[in-house]
Amino acid sequence: MTFAPFAATVPATTANLGPGFDCLGVALQLYNKFLFAPASKTSICAIGPEADRVATDERNLLYRAYRRYFDELGWETPPIAIEIRMGVPLARGLGSSATAIVGGLVAADRIAGSQLKSDELADMATAIEGHPDNVVPALFGGCCLSASDDTGTTTCQLPWHDTIVPVVAIPDFELSTAAARAVLPDEFSRADAVFNVAHFGMLVRGLATGNGDLVRVGMSDRLHQPYRLPLISGWEQVRSAARAAGAWGVAISGAGPTLLALTPSDRAPAVADAMAVAWRAKGIEAIARPLALDRRGASACASAGE
Repeated sequence: MTFAPFAATVPATTANLGPGFDCLGVALQLYNKFLFAPASKTSICAIGPEADRVATDERNLLYRAYRRYFDELGWETPPIAIEIRMGVPLARGLGSSATAIVGGLVAADRIAGSQLKSDELADMATAIEGHPDNVVPALFGGCCLSASDDTGTTTCQLPWHDTIVPVVAIPDFELSTAAARAVLPDEFSRADAVFNVAHFGMLVRGLATGNGDLVRVGMSDRLHQPYRLPLISGWEQVRSAARAAGAWGVAISGAGPTLLALTPSDRAPAVADAMAVAWRAKGIEAIARPLALDRRGASACASAGE
């Protein structure tokens, strides 16, 4: 199977936004880039921050997704040369694994001649990841709500008001998704379920209208954050600093430890500064920055050049 070299770019994502556990995610303008070229034997290399921690053999998650695509078609997996250019930090709650999964599937689909529809790619990505909240916005861009059942994953785009700016504060420590899921209970009370449904509705309305009061109320959660917060040192101080600087609300980004603040556009720089300072006051280095939404999702271009 022959193909011309190409590149794929996949955005980082922030998931949950408080009450949207395992179903709501947003693509952000922070990216991993993957270069692909034909080869007689598969090779994988990674460059950039934390590149030395990325597997460069058949354990590599991008390659596993790439191979899964051809396995599903019943085709032989073509050998390929892969270069991974790291831009999304690992194990920080910004969907680094989703970029790998989506990157592998997008590459395979391009090489195979677009054998699968976009919703089939979303189903496959969800099956690999185990939940849709990161892989779906990484694939489609924007703010995505997903629901899965026996027939697959149904996805819709939710409106996001232009005056709402995400600010991410990324601390210099990691929290694995496995560890963050291990602390969650197997069952929840009816009261907590009702609480999340109500607050999720408030959040969706606030995101659509730019109503900060609704966003503030809507970012509350009882299904995952109360159990994960003890794993994130300095959480309370960072949240308080963000709110004092003008943020409407603060939530754990995905499984953490990155914290997400939703802010009015004119307060975003001040909120970012306040979050970073608050973490440093706890002896933890952090990078905090406003990020615009990525509304395009994963993309591929014919040239793998700069």
